[in-house]
Formats: sequence, C-alpha cells, structure tokens
Amino acid sequence: MTDTYSTTLVRKLLLPLGGPLAALILVLLVWDVSVRIYHIPAYVLPSPEQTWDHILSDLPVLLQGFRITFVTFLMGFILGAGAGFIFAVLMDATPWVRSILYPILIASQAVPVIAIAAALTIWLGFGLAPKLVIVGLVVFFPVVVNVLDGLNSVDKDMLNLVKSMGGSRWSIFRYVKLPATYTPLFSALKLSATFSVTGAVIGEWTASTSGGLGAYLLQANSRLNTAGTFSAIAFLALLGVVSFLLVILMEYVMTPWRSSSKARRWSRRYWG
Repeated sequence: MTDTYSTTLVRKLLLPLGGPLAALILVLLVWDVSVRIYHIPAYVLPSPEQTWDHILSDLPVLLQGFRITFVTFLMGFILGAGAGFIFAVLMDATPWVRSILYPILIASQAVPVIAIAAALTIWLGFGLAPKLVIVGLVVFFPVVVNVLDGLNSVDKDMLNLVKSMGGSRWSIFRYVKLPATYTPLFSALKLSATFSVTGAVIGEWTASTSGGLGAYLLQANSRLNTAGTFSAIAFLALLGVVSFLLVILMEYVMTPWRSSSKARRWSRRYWG
C-alpha cells in the first residue's frame, strides 16, 4: 500500500509538469532566436546562454539569496495562512465579530501592500518582522474569504442532524465544518503561493538587512547588470514554482478523498 501511495504521489506531482516544461522550452527558444535575429545588446536583453553563464558564475550568492528569501516567504506564508484561518473560524462562530471585522478587511485590500511597506519599516524597524508582516498580509485576506465561504457552504441539514445526535460544537467543527474548508483553503493557498513571493521581494526592498533575492535584484538593477537581473528573476520564478508544488503536496496529503476512494492508513487513524 505504501508503494502504491508513493507512486500515486509522484504521478500527481510530476505529470502536470510536462506542459509547463514544454512551454518553458518554447519561451527559451523564442527568447534566444529573438536576441540573435535582432542583435539585441546584452545590456538590453541578455541571451539565455549569457543568463545561464551569469548564474553559474554567481551561483553561491544566488543560492544564499534564494535561501534567505525562501525562509522569509515560508515563515510569512505560514503566519498569514494560520492567522487567516483563525480569523475565519472566529468570524463564523461569532457573527458580531464578522460584522465588525469583515468590512475592515475588505477596505484594507484597497491599500497596496507596497504603500504600507515603508510605514511597517518605521513601526517594526529593519529586519525580519516587517518582511513577515508583508508576506502575511498577502496570504491573509484570500485565506479568510475562502475559509469563510467553506464554512458557510456546510449543509444546514447536516448540521441539524449532527446536533440531534448529540454532537458537541467541537465534533461539529471537526467532522463537518473543518473538512468543508479544505477545498477553498487550498485554492486560496495556491493563489497566494506565487503572490507571496512578490511580497517577500517587496519586504526585502524596503526592510532587508540580510540580503535575499530582492536585494540582489536591486543591486543588479543599480549596476545595469541585466544578466544579473534575469538571473534573480529566474530564481524567483523557481521559488514560486516550488512553493506552488509544496501547496499541492500538502493538499494531496490533507484531502485523500479527492484522489482515492479508499482512505489511506494515516487518514483512517486521523479521522477515526
């Protein structure tokens, strides 16, 4: 059973990569041909080969920047998703809290994150804290809205049935409401996974003291190092893809019923 589970997991993750890989190869070919045909200078648009050479020559620095940005992204993503989930549950459980907070949340989305980045730096100082807040804000609102939709979509007859059978509020939440939030929650997380990378870069532009791909990108731009700029962009794209795949992996593990009619061994223990 373990071998079947591993095979299904690998197939779930790798098969969808065929189309994107083909699209990536096509983009690289068009990019390379365009540079050669139109004789575009390297300072305007480097060729894929020149970008690859720069990546190899500056690989340790790029990997260090990738690690720093990934840690910032991951911590902010977890904090934002966790806070969003908790807020959604509280607003569902207490309607008066929802009536107060929901309009404020909607209004807050009209303010671009980059507009408050400088203020966060003043309030929280330079370092990790403002970057985590910026990334968390990117994730927070989609999670709140989607989890609330999932909680509100629960069949009322199902709730009444569980109550009539003596189910406690905790049992109703665990066995009825919580599973209903998984699909909209992971939709929000997949949407936020790539946007959060942008939030991490904005945070590094405004409050970074430890480098990262955002700081590397600024430095390359200031030196008109276009190859360095494209190298940083390539690693940021890689970070977005990795984060998206991690969310898909977590969704596959947490929602076994979507990929198999038979519950896996760990899920039977969890739900039993």
